[in-house]
Order: sequence, then structure tokens, then C-alpha cells
Amino acid sequence: MPVKDQYTKNDIELAKICKALAHPARISIIKLLLEKDTCVCGDIVKEIPLAQSTVSQHLKELKDAGIIQGNITPPKVKYCINEEHWGTLKKSLMAFLGGE
Repeated sequence: MPVKDQYTKNDIELAKICKALAHPARISIIKLLLEKDTCVCGDIVKEIPLAQSTVSQHLKELKDAGIIQGNITPPKVKYCINEEHWGTLKKSLMAFLGGE
């Protein structure tokens, strides 16, 4: 039996999310988005002392994991927490940590 068949869908999803959270810059971005609701990349760069290209890469990782979403408002993309996935993430983490 292949190793991947030993893991549940929830385990795979939780690992993907944890991997996306495993960088302090991404934690800072999430905190900023929770505080301000929405931000464009330029606003995030002003708050987090990283190059724009680095912030964009972190935003991509968070978006790919479903933690944040980007809404296109030409010519910019506004980023915000993906509320649906955020709730699922919190429940999954609490269950994993034994809180629920």
C-alpha cells in the first residue's frame, strides 16, 4: 500500500496549512490581515520589512494553502483572510492539539 494512502484527507490538509504557517513572515502577514481585514501587497510591504517580491512569494504560499484569498480590484489585488478556510483551520488545529 502506498504511504499516501495511510493519511486521511484532513491530515494532508492540516499538514499543508501547517507548512504554509511555518514562516514568521507569513504569521506576520496573517496577523496584519486579521487586524486590517484587507490589504494590497504594497501596504503589506510597508508593514513588514521585506522586499515586495518576497512578500508576494509569501502571499502566494498562503493563498495556495487556502488561508488567504485575493480579490482583484484593478490594478491591484486586495488580500484578506479566507474566512471559510480560517474557521476550518482553527477547528482542525484545535482537534489536533487536543482542544476539541
